[in-house]
Amino acid sequence: MQSITLIVFLPLLAAIVAGLGNRAIGNTAAKLITTGALFISCALSWPIFIAFLNGSAEATVVPVLHWINSGDLQVDWALRVDALTAVMLVVVTTVSSLVHLYSWGYMAEDPSQPRFFAYLSLFTFAMLMLVTADSLIQMFFGWEGVGLASYLLIGFWYHKPSANAAAIKAFVVNRVGDFGFSLGIFGTFLVFGTVSIPAILAASPSMAGSTIGFAGMRVDTMTLLCLLLFIGAMGKSAQLGLHTWLPDAMEGPTPVSALIHAATMVTAGVFMVCRLSPMFEQSETALSVVTYVGLATALFAATVGVVQNDIKRVIAYSTCSQLGYMFFAAGVGAYGAAMFHLFTHAFFKALLFLGAGSVIHAMHHEQDMRYYGALRKEIPLTFWAMIMGTLAITGVGVLGVFGFAGFYSKDAILESAFASGSVPGTIAFTVGAFAALLTSFYSWRLIFLTFFGKARWAGSEHIQHAVHGDHHDHPDEEHGDSSHAVATPQVGTAGYHPHESPWTMLVPLALLSVGAVFAGMAFHHAFIDAEGGAHFWGGSLFFDTHLMHAIHEVPLWVKLTPAAVMIVGFLIAWNNYIRDPSALSRIVAATGSLHTFLMKKWYFDEIYDVIFVRPALAIGRFFWHRGDEQTIDRFGPHGAAYAVGVGNRITARLQSGYLNSYALIMLLGLVAAATWAMTR
Repeated sequence: MQSITLIVFLPLLAAIVAGLGNRAIGNTAAKLITTGALFISCALSWPIFIAFLNGSAEATVVPVLHWINSGDLQVDWALRVDALTAVMLVVVTTVSSLVHLYSWGYMAEDPSQPRFFAYLSLFTFAMLMLVTADSLIQMFFGWEGVGLASYLLIGFWYHKPSANAAAIKAFVVNRVGDFGFSLGIFGTFLVFGTVSIPAILAASPSMAGSTIGFAGMRVDTMTLLCLLLFIGAMGKSAQLGLHTWLPDAMEGPTPVSALIHAATMVTAGVFMVCRLSPMFEQSETALSVVTYVGLATALFAATVGVVQNDIKRVIAYSTCSQLGYMFFAAGVGAYGAAMFHLFTHAFFKALLFLGAGSVIHAMHHEQDMRYYGALRKEIPLTFWAMIMGTLAITGVGVLGVFGFAGFYSKDAILESAFASGSVPGTIAFTVGAFAALLTSFYSWRLIFLTFFGKARWAGSEHIQHAVHGDHHDHPDEEHGDSSHAVATPQVGTAGYHPHESPWTMLVPLALLSVGAVFAGMAFHHAFIDAEGGAHFWGGSLFFDTHLMHAIHEVPLWVKLTPAAVMIVGFLIAWNNYIRDPSALSRIVAATGSLHTFLMKKWYFDEIYDVIFVRPALAIGRFFWHRGDEQTIDRFGPHGAAYAVGVGNRITARLQSGYLNSYALIMLLGLVAAATWAMTR
């Protein structure tokens, strides 16, 4: 287990070398150092994971250094390695190493490659610090580290105002969640007297039913702590209410989207809830909140995803929806199923993002699917990779025979929700099944718009002004008139013909495709089987063997429901985009208000603009004009400087330089002082 130190700190060392060396060491050296370090970390992570699968490894803690010693607060920097950590190690290092390699091709023309690769490695180090944390303070260090690195990566193209705005939005929204997370850590230390995660989890059952004072009330201790911690998870994992940063994060380069949305930052919240699952198990209220927030997020993101036209935004909302699945799985007590979906999702979502990047690369950075079409013959390798990812996310499989990755993990979540027998679980199963139908629809919609139909890109012989409705020249997505229109290609694509990506981009797609196809089948026994799961997790999270037994006893119609809704979603997409494209125009016309509502993303941004953004700007303008300009600048520092200048000119006249003048002034001063003293 001593290799854990290399796994964690090699990316940091690579980030320092590439970041400080920058152009002095050149693009190739920076890429070699960072990519090589990540592949070494990946190669060292898989044996640890396999050892836990085989039962030949035990949980261990590797000390690094003594960190904080302040009164009762004693914190050592140590790396905890158990089954839960092992899962996250392979997820983070595998996806990150492939993203590094993929970026060789995708970022080949960027002049700031050393800086980009340094940011990628720094991001990976922060995430590794988070998942190996043995204390809440160390987890918070990694938590804030990925927040910083995501800000740097989303705003990497800082010359774009939209990228800067997206980076600031991600940073600010996450600070809201992190405030709740920090309060949860403070409260946990107050209650348990320690920030050591093993000590907190061991003492959690003893705090069940106790109360604590908060905001002038007596509330359940564990409910309060868990809800505060969960607010942090909501921000980091983009749950409903704190989700608004996630779609805008698409302003970063596509490899960044794959890294943030597939395996690292957005899964941190799910990991934290599973790591602290013994705490959450002490509060039924907290678990219900987690369930309802998760299912609401799954539904919200799926409904918005069906009308998006930007290929990356479709996949971004898909990520948001899948995170909702993970949370409501945790909410019903199926933490193993939540982590299993996190594991499989990392492969097929990274595959979809990097596949989308390959399409964007082929189309000269055009991201609007309405300007695609008929690309399967132009970029066949990318096409088949995207097909593998789509089969995985939609959960295609044959019960008891074979299934793609999502077939095992998503079905396990829905079956766990039903088997829980609780009201939140039943609602989660129903809403989750409907969200699965929408997932199938928008996933196949993406495939059909991108790779099938007539070519709608410049240089093709089938440029059509309208395939699904009336022609709109650059339809305005913000006004809700674009999901059924296909416009002429933008100027950026003129004169370019689609082309397959270089091998540095195709090799990661091929490797991730293997994970999308086989990860579910290969590991579902270890993650969610009643006996195998209990053996594998080994106490690293709360594993309910009774619930895992119960999912095998659910009615057959429950097991078939995910497949049924997947087929329905596929057929709707096929009918509206392949068989009868004109049908979509009629549907949009008949549901104009609903369509506008979805295009506006349930008006969350507009509501937040009215409630938070505009008042904040008004307050800022008030302090600027009335405070800075009319008060401080009038009397201070400009006004003060003027007064000092005038005073200097007056007093300078008293400085004659003659000794007798100074003696006279001193004498007059002494006389005045003596007179004052005698009168007193």
